[in-house]
Amino acid sequence: MLKQSLSKKRKRFEWIMKGMMWLSAGITAALVIFLVAYVLLRGIPHISWQLLSTKPSYLTESIGILPDILNTVYIVIVTLLIVLPLGVGAAIYLTEYASNQKVVSVIEYAAETLSGIPSIIYGLVGMLLFSNNMGTCLMAGALTLVIMNLPTIMRTAQESLKTVPRSYREGAFGLGAGKWRVIRTVVLPGCVDGVITGCILSVGRILGESAALLFTAGFAHALNGVIDALAAPGATLTVALYFYAKEQGEFGVAFAIAAILMILTILINFAAAFAQKHFAKRRKI
Repeated sequence: MLKQSLSKKRKRFEWIMKGMMWLSAGITAALVIFLVAYVLLRGIPHISWQLLSTKPSYLTESIGILPDILNTVYIVIVTLLIVLPLGVGAAIYLTEYASNQKVVSVIEYAAETLSGIPSIIYGLVGMLLFSNNMGTCLMAGALTLVIMNLPTIMRTAQESLKTVPRSYREGAFGLGAGKWRVIRTVVLPGCVDGVITGCILSVGRILGESAALLFTAGFAHALNGVIDALAAPGATLTVALYFYAKEQGEFGVAFAIAAILMILTILINFAAAFAQKHFAKRRKI
């Protein structure tokens, strides 16, 4: 009787926990679906070719977000060109070359701490370090985003490097290959999927950043070339979203920009998943 009673209580507890689990999952999924659907339904009707292909004109009072789109592309490219070599290089050093584990653990702890710092603090530091010396410009914003995304790239690449079996390295060393040749021809090809996935996810974080860029890149809507844009103030899509919603009350344009950012975020997540599966299949072959 006692065993049957305990068994019934255990089953009842399992059913309650399963119910709470399904309820939590359902609420989370419902919130995500509601948010995505609400933004897309409110924003897509306001997206037009004129909005995407023109710049704002204060004479005709027309609104265009082409400068904001180009500024976003510029800042993403420049940030990745700087942060990828730094992050992957630091990960290679910590995983393959560093012999003092205390130093490695301190650096890893510092990287994890930097990942949790609010972006507004990065904006303040970027304003003091870069904007005060270079002026408010896209380059200052890109350098600030480099500092923000460096811990993410480094930790992602480091974890990917650790997934390569030690036997691969030992086999290459046994054939007479040097340290750098082993890393270049054996280790990096074996973990390229993780590095690319981290890179794609960092693009999503760059696209969604606004607080740090308000301090460093400014919110001008001027249409410039690549070189001129990097040396001048410019608004990205997220900063333009804040400007049109908060300063001008143009909620239609704000929701259109939000819908564009939502679509880009979804595409980035799909691209990260596809890249990971693609390189995993190639590695098995």
